[in-house]
Amino acid sequence: MRANIVRAIQVTLAASALTVGSLAAQQPRPQVTPQDLLDGLKDPTRWLNYSGDYGNHRHSPLTQITPENVPRLTAQWSFQTDTLGKFEAAPLVADGVIYVTGPLDTGWAIDARTGRQIWRYRRDLPSGLTACCGLVNRGFGILGDRLFKTTLDAHVVAISRKTGAVQWDTVMENFRNGYSGTTAPLVVKDKVIVGVAGAEYGVRGFIDA
Repeated sequence: MRANIVRAIQVTLAASALTVGSLAAQQPRPQVTPQDLLDGLKDPTRWLNYSGDYGNHRHSPLTQITPENVPRLTAQWSFQTDTLGKFEAAPLVADGVIYVTGPLDTGWAIDARTGRQIWRYRRDLPSGLTACCGLVNRGFGILGDRLFKTTLDAHVVAISRKTGAVQWDTVMENFRNGYSGTTAPLVVKDKVIVGVAGAEYGVRGFIDA
């Protein structure tokens, strides 16, 4: 059931992004404000955090897809990630662009209308990672003109929405002690809230902002 819900969300997200129009990826992108995050899905063309809004219901208010027309949905494009591994991320959608992360600390910005890759992010990971149960990542956080993600070597990075370039990189903990980062950050006001993974190795968990 969970897999079906995730697939339904992804279809809805694609439909959401398409309503923005073909020029969205070409125009300057509005910054995402704390009020935008607080408003959640009041603008249904955007999906600005892991669960859509702070209520965490993962339910889109869009009505274009119905029980009557869902059998007529057809693929409009496909995107090849060239990355092996498990994908567990919830995509963000903002202003006609899909932002999604993948295994091995990868990430992409994709034109929602065409499937064109705008940029690709790939982190150079150190040897000796102790991350358990798949080298996965669950998604970006977003604020202003930046995206935020945790990394398998227990860092938090800020990435330019426009270029995919790293704008800052900060350490949560020493990954050699069993810590890693896989969670999607939660952005509240001007804080990026993250947690750590690593309970399988006896670490003491914590949440940081």
